[in-house]
Amino acid sequence: MLDFELMWRIYPYFLQAAWVTVQLSILTTILGLACGSLGAAARLSRHWYLRMIGATYVSLFRGTPALIQLFLLYFGGPQVGIQLDAFEAGVIGLGVNIGAYMTETMRGSIIAIDKGQTEAARTLGLSRFQAFRKVVLPQALRLMIRPLGVNINALIKGTALVAAISVVELTYTAQRYIGSTYKPFEMFLLSGLLYMVIIYIVGKGITYLDRKVRLT
Repeated sequence: MLDFELMWRIYPYFLQAAWVTVQLSILTTILGLACGSLGAAARLSRHWYLRMIGATYVSLFRGTPALIQLFLLYFGGPQVGIQLDAFEAGVIGLGVNIGAYMTETMRGSIIAIDKGQTEAARTLGLSRFQAFRKVVLPQALRLMIRPLGVNINALIKGTALVAAISVVELTYTAQRYIGSTYKPFEMFLLSGLLYMVIIYIVGKGITYLDRKVRLT
C-alpha cells in the first residue's frame, strides 16, 4: 500500500525542490532561445563560415549526450579554468544543449516560408533585413511556437539530469528521501506528479500563446 501519510508529510520539501526545477527551466529556456536564435541566424547566413559554425554547434550538442556535456562542464570545467557551481553548470549545460535543438526548429520554420514572399517584398523596396523582419519572421513565428513548446517540455523533463551534479531539484530530492524512508515508489511518484503539473501549466501557456499569435 502507498504511504500517503509520508507523502503528505514531506511534500513541502518537494515543493521547494519543484521551485528550483521551475527556476532552472525558466533560465535554461531563456538561454536556449538565445542560442537557438543565434544558431538559426548562423545556419541561414550567406557567409559559409557562419553556416559552418552553426552546423558544427548543432552537430556537436545534438550528437553527444546532455549528461556528458554537464559532466564536462561541471567536473571538467575547473581543469580548464571554468569554475561554476552546480546550478550554474546545469543552466548553461542544458541551455546550450536545448539551443541546438531550437536552432533546427527555428531554421525549419523560417525556410518553410515561400521564398517568393521575400522576393515580392524586395520588389516593393524593402531591404533584405526589412523583408525578413516584416514579412518572413511573423509567419515563421506562427509555425515555430508549437515545435518550440515540444522542445521546452523536453527540457523540463531533462532538468532531472542535473541531479547527477547534485542540484537539489525534484529528482535529487526524491533520491535523497529514498535513502531515509526506503519508499522509492512514493518518492518518485511524488516527484513525477510535480513534473506533470509543471509541464501541464507550461503546455497551457504555450497553447494560449499559439492561439494569440495565430489570431494576429
